Amino acid sequence: MRTHDRYLGHDRYRGHDRYLSPARPPGLWGAPMIAICPAGHSSLAQDYCDVCGLPIDAAQAPTAVASPTSSATPSGRQSCPNCGADNSVDALFCENCGYDFTTGTMPRPLVDAASQTAPSPTQSPPAQAPASPAAGNNAQPASTFDWVAEVWIDPAWYEAQQSPDPMPSPGLPVVIPLREKSILIGRISHSRNIHPQIDCEPDSGVSRRQTQLTTDGTRWRVEDLDSANGTFVAAATDPIPSNPIPVGVKQELAADDRIYVGAWTRIVIRRATEDEQATLS
Repeated sequence: MRTHDRYLGHDRYRGHDRYLSPARPPGLWGAPMIAICPAGHSSLAQDYCDVCGLPIDAAQAPTAVASPTSSATPSGRQSCPNCGADNSVDALFCENCGYDFTTGTMPRPLVDAASQTAPSPTQSPPAQAPASPAAGNNAQPASTFDWVAEVWIDPAWYEAQQSPDPMPSPGLPVVIPLREKSILIGRISHSRNIHPQIDCEPDSGVSRRQTQLTTDGTRWRVEDLDSANGTFVAAATDPIPSNPIPVGVKQELAADDRIYVGAWTRIVIRRATEDEQATLS
């Protein structure tokens, strides 16, 4: 046997028929042998499925795909084993259905996108999560408050402290609604995550965590948090205080008491007016 004949016979022994037989006219492909795996896939390989990899039963006889006649398929063309469409002989995939000529992989079935997204008539719509309240420090609604803090720039207190920092121009007080039962007096520090409700910036004499105010709804107590310059309390009719309150001790505030902190800051806690409750909410 000649070398060329032995080569053709050896290739047919492996189960492939991709090479031309001397008996066939040149330019035509032989009919591929299609095996069916246990899952129902068509496979050119005779041992394992090209699609899912399952072993193919050796007792199962492969199915030969009918080869088109020479009159139906011209030279240099090949017919798709899946849909029968005519393709170029060097095409890797069927232009009609996507069949893989190299591996014999069958094309994936088309899935309607509408059937995936549209809910069935018996399917209930997904439950919507209840809207969460806006993030904030207070647990009660943001519009609810009965007390306010007046933050003043006090020239008399500034003169008594003899601070080297220049005092801002005195004016009307800043009115801050008190919506929580625990209020921190101090200055903001983003690096230390300190965000006081009563921010005394730009008074650098006030510590970041200066004073804590607490209330039971009717009375207020003040506590110094071991601040650098102390917390002072005095009545409106009293002179400027000179002795700070003890550190860590809650002291109840009277109706006309004033809180002095830093170099020029004076704070007064009082009931909110109806106009303030309407405008500051």
